Amino acid sequence: MINIIDKLNKLPNYTYFISEIGLNHNGSVEIAKELIKIAKESGSDAVKFQKRDVDNLAIKEILDTPDDRFPEFGSTYREIREHIEFSKDEYIELKEYSHELGIDFICTAFDIPSVKFLIDLKVDYLKIASHSVTNVPLLKYITDKNIPSIMSTGMSEIEDIDIAYELFKKSKTDLILLHCVSSYPTPENEMNLDIIDTLRNRYKEIHIGYSGHEIGNFPTIIAVCKGARVVERHITIDQKMVGFDHSLSIEPNELKNLIEQIRKIELLRGSSEKRILKSEL
Repeated sequence: MINIIDKLNKLPNYTYFISEIGLNHNGSVEIAKELIKIAKESGSDAVKFQKRDVDNLAIKEILDTPDDRFPEFGSTYREIREHIEFSKDEYIELKEYSHELGIDFICTAFDIPSVKFLIDLKVDYLKIASHSVTNVPLLKYITDKNIPSIMSTGMSEIEDIDIAYELFKKSKTDLILLHCVSSYPTPENEMNLDIIDTLRNRYKEIHIGYSGHEIGNFPTIIAVCKGARVVERHITIDQKMVGFDHSLSIEPNELKNLIEQIRKIELLRGSSEKRILKSEL
């Protein structure tokens, strides 16, 4: 596995940028590869996918309920979810393609079978979604195996995060926390970006970042200015594509512009050492 924390420690102003492909590949390896290429060409550090064991998502009654949101994918919730899940061979192909391009390959595990799958796949880093903050059996499985993880913190109280944090701390497993609001897209009056400071002040020993679901880039820019060390944004080829998350994702030109702005912020922040500069002399 890669060591993101080492990289952040060595580069104090650096923001590690994750382009979340998530479900926006629509079950197509070709679309997934195109998004990986876009992420790399835009300057992303990593791409991220999502792995679910569909049978563990919900009870049978829910999974087999008719669902007409995306008829191209299927006619029930189960069929839609199964359509956008990649096989092991497909994941291997996507991981190898990412490494050929020189970009890290991260994946979210939504359940214990998916953690096992991703361990076997040897992904570069593990992501824990917001709704898993309170999934103690999943967190214990991850921390018992000392798997370094990035965890989003949407839909949780501070006491929930405390419990998760203590599991990682007790097992001496690396953890990065991301401020997140699990609302798609997130209304501006609910962004609460000052929570980045709350998390940094409460969990002083670890790096804090931001996972954004806003329309546009301004909140992400503010998050980086506030010191978010890891940033995650959904990306798409076209916001008008059929699927779960395309409409709240950023398109290639917007992604490239955002990462350029983030790198400029790193330059502008410079050093915290106060001295007379060469230009001033």
